[in-house]
Amino acid sequence: MIPIGVYEELQARGLIAQVTDEQEIRELVNNGKAIFYIGFDPTADSLHVGHFMALCLMKRLQMAGNKPIALVGGGTGMIGDPSGRTDMRQMLTKEDIDHNCECFKKQMSKFIDFSDGKAIMVNNADWLLDLNYVKLLREVGACFSVNRMLTAECYKQRMEKGLSFLEFNYMIMQSYDFYSLFQKYGCNMQFGGDDQWSNMLGGTELIRRKLGKDAYAMTITLLLNSEGKKMGKTQKGAVWLDPEKTSPYEFYQYWRNVADADVLKCIRMLTFLPLEEIDKMDGWEGAQLNTAKEILAFELTKLVHGEEEAKKAQEAARALFGAGTNTDNMPSTLLSEDDFAEDVTVLDLLTKCGLIPSRKEGRRLIQQGGVSIDGEKVQDPFAKVTKDMFSENGYVVIKKGKKVFHKAVLK
Repeated sequence: MIPIGVYEELQARGLIAQVTDEQEIRELVNNGKAIFYIGFDPTADSLHVGHFMALCLMKRLQMAGNKPIALVGGGTGMIGDPSGRTDMRQMLTKEDIDHNCECFKKQMSKFIDFSDGKAIMVNNADWLLDLNYVKLLREVGACFSVNRMLTAECYKQRMEKGLSFLEFNYMIMQSYDFYSLFQKYGCNMQFGGDDQWSNMLGGTELIRRKLGKDAYAMTITLLLNSEGKKMGKTQKGAVWLDPEKTSPYEFYQYWRNVADADVLKCIRMLTFLPLEEIDKMDGWEGAQLNTAKEILAFELTKLVHGEEEAKKAQEAARALFGAGTNTDNMPSTLLSEDDFAEDVTVLDLLTKCGLIPSRKEGRRLIQQGGVSIDGEKVQDPFAKVTKDMFSENGYVVIKKGKKVFHKAVLK
């Protein structure tokens, strides 16, 4: 098989949706000359699987000799991105944002090699928070048409409920990021989700208007980044990369349970398996798709949590869905005597173990027969859970639905 360049590989994996100058971008990327950035707004203290594609893309491009710039939005995080939103984001304090940025750095280092200048991490608070408002209006504001901005999808979908002036500035701030990175670090390319296209074009246009047509400023959008945000959501909430928030087992199970129609797409886009190996899976169906899901779950868990944790998660999942006896690596919640100071119901237990998003949802789940404790189906949400139930093993196993197992341990 004739080797292909990294740009062609991104295309073959279905990652690229739109580009501004394909020939120039192909040349830069395939020859390791791209200095590119992807932005991450620090709205929580952990990255989640909605960020996963961007992290994998940065890793792929760095492996091909290109230089990533990981931009954490300490400045834009003070405003909030309206893209994909129907309401305004919660305002965070500067302390919260700074803390979240530090957490991001640690997690990104599992994907990106920051040693010896191979990649850099920057915070747009370093230039955005010191901007003079009038100077910004004169220097940057004149480059943007309000009429054109209002045609952007990210703004149109917010118009019905109301778009704040604060959020309206987000496109200008993100465009200024690319402008600043181009001047400070020679950044010649930006990547983002297809929901970011208008914001990214704004950055390209700003560079060209301020620095001339010859300024190299390229734009690529990723087909699944906006869809990837949806990947990170479940009934319980987000699927985090932080093992304290989402255990390696839960992370494995999330990918093990993807829909049949999505599994091969996810393998192609998110794993680092060779394309020729993935191509052989294209005809898989039926039971073979379960094998494909195991491959996907193992590869992604290994990437985020390491091979040892991936093996433990796989062994635990196979044991649970086989004999159903191995609880060694099952996600667990530690309960104390104090938790039983007052009567505890099944609904209370599910809440303490973080297995339900709300008590209302918990009642519905139990009444529909979706909860078992130690193999016994529970019908009454208010049935009592006593310490005696923990006496034999020191724990009880809760089964939620067909695929979620959790161990409640009484210390």
